[in-house]
Amino acid sequence: MQWTSVLAIYFLFWVVCAFGLLPFGVKTHDELGMDKVPGQADSAPANFRPRIVVLRATVLAAILTVLYVANFIYGWVGIETFDISRLFRD
Repeated sequence: MQWTSVLAIYFLFWVVCAFGLLPFGVKTHDELGMDKVPGQADSAPANFRPRIVVLRATVLAAILTVLYVANFIYGWVGIETFDISRLFRD
């Protein structure tokens, strides 16, 4: 596998992880007991920290990319693993 392919896979994992991790650890003003600005939505985050999201997404994407590349090299899980037609054979 070429390094550009690994980089593209890492980027895809990173984007999915970043969007998946966005809601974790974020609290609203009501949950923190803070005052809201007039016109502010009730669901607006009060403690959004993008650096934490980026750091978590970077680490998780690196782990997932290593697992994906290792599976590509060693072939632990292949298409035959998900072959359900074997369940219906005599």
